[in-house]
Amino acid sequence: MAENNSMTAQPRADLKKAETTRSGGFFSPRVDIFETENELLLYADLPGVAPNDIDLRFENGELILQARVNARPNEGNLLLEEYGSGDFYRVFQVHESIDSSRIEAENKNGVLIVHLPKEEKAKPKQVTVKG
Repeated sequence: MAENNSMTAQPRADLKKAETTRSGGFFSPRVDIFETENELLLYADLPGVAPNDIDLRFENGELILQARVNARPNEGNLLLEEYGSGDFYRVFQVHESIDSSRIEAENKNGVLIVHLPKEEKAKPKQVTVKG
């Protein structure tokens, strides 16, 4: 399988700090990135995030993902807590072979799906071999 260098996550130490007016930490969402012939697909886990609370921007060759998680209501006595509270933040460097004017995204069941279409010149082309 060919190595994909079209999109890379920045090391955690290099993440830009997001400005916030809420206290609490930021979580780095887990992602899967797939490459097809026509695009890269980024799947980001954003549990508890509504589509209106997602800020997805492309600036200066970077895809910036910020998502706001609304606080859960406290109902009864907490017996076990494994789900942390806080917003999501992650930045990806996007290769110039991606057509940034056609980036699209959708949020389904807590998973953000980002479509990063390749420019025509970056798509693989079949070469006919004459014999």
